[in-house]
This record gives sequence, structure tokens and C-alpha cells, in this order.
Amino acid sequence: MTAPPEDCLARNDWICGAYVSTRSEILTDAVVQHLQLTGVSVVLALVLALPLAVVARRWRWAAGPVLGITTVLYTIPALAMFSLLLPVYGLSAALVVAGLVLYSLTLLVRNVLAGLRAVPEETRQAARGLGYGPIRLLLTVELPLALPAAMAGLRIATVSAVSLVTIGAIVGHGGLGNLIYSGMNTYFKSQVLTASALCVVIAVTADLLLLGAQRLLTPWTRAQAA
Repeated sequence: MTAPPEDCLARNDWICGAYVSTRSEILTDAVVQHLQLTGVSVVLALVLALPLAVVARRWRWAAGPVLGITTVLYTIPALAMFSLLLPVYGLSAALVVAGLVLYSLTLLVRNVLAGLRAVPEETRQAARGLGYGPIRLLLTVELPLALPAAMAGLRIATVSAVSLVTIGAIVGHGGLGNLIYSGMNTYFKSQVLTASALCVVIAVTADLLLLGAQRLLTPWTRAQAA
């Protein structure tokens, strides 16, 4: 009987330190691309979600169309979404970013709008009585009070984006998804497991960082909990 090879790469083990040490540059590049795609997508989605939520809050007739359209976008399967965007963006990283932005809008718009609607009307009236105009009222009263709900949506959107980035591997821009996809095609166990584990680490780390930021930005919620 032939003895099994001593190298875990040759044995094609699921857990293999040699894979991490010999492919560190490939893993680093994949992680960087994954973070870039996630970060750009979530930031752009937030930039679009804020004015949409404000419009939906200011004019009730706009709430239905805004929520309806963003909800419909969220129901489109990822592969179908990328296929629909393909004629516009081609096989590029922009295709993945555009798809993730559209998916994130639902979560962000709904949570920001919920936060704005939860601001007590007497608080708004008190601010107006102090001479606050609409812009100042929004920036210094409404948005800060809506921050807990908005951050909750941002956390969910970020974690979702981390997972959805992997689907970008179908167009060659999937970050760690590229390694997972190629590893599954070649049944390269350690590559699949390592890339998948790194996705989980990124998602958990991002969620914890945003949770910490939320606690720092909303000290009054800690006081209420105490």
C-alpha cells in the first residue's frame, strides 16, 4: 500500500497551512478586492438611500413608490440582476458594484425611513420653535435620532454585501468568490475552505466594527439601556 504524501497540498486536505503560506499574495489580493467591492457598494447605496428616505418621509405619496421599487429590486435573483446590468457595465467590477448597490437600497432605505418616522413629533416642533429650518432640523435633530435604526440597516446591508460579492466571480470580479469558484471547479479543498472562512471573518469583523461605531455615535442609547 502506498503511503499518503506528507504534504497537505498533495493530500488535498481541507485544512492546510501550506496553502495559506504559499498563496498568501493571492489571498491578500482577493481580500483587498473583496473589501473594495463591499465598501464602495455600501457607501454608494447609503448615499442614494439617505435622500430617498428623506423624500419618502417628507412626502407621504412618495413612500409607496420608493419602498415598492427598492423591494422589487431586492427580489431579483443575483444572477438575473447581473445579467440585466451586463449590457450597461460589461464584464467589469462596476457590474458587481451596481448590483450590490441596488440590493443594499432596500435594507438602507427602509431602516433610515423607519428611524426618521420614529422621531417624536414634539421634538420636531420644539426644534422649529427654536428657529430650526428644514435642513438644520434634518441634519441636527432627525438624522441623529434616526441613527440607531439606520446603523442597524447598514450592518445588515454590509454583511449581505460581503456574501453577495462572491457571486461576482461569474464575471471575474468576486474577490474571495473567485477563489471559491475556481476551487470548487478543481475540487481544491483548502482553497475553498480558506476563502470561505475569510468571507466569514470579513462579515463578522465588519458587523462588530459597525456595532462599535453605532455605540460610539449613539451614547444616549447606552444610557437608556442602563
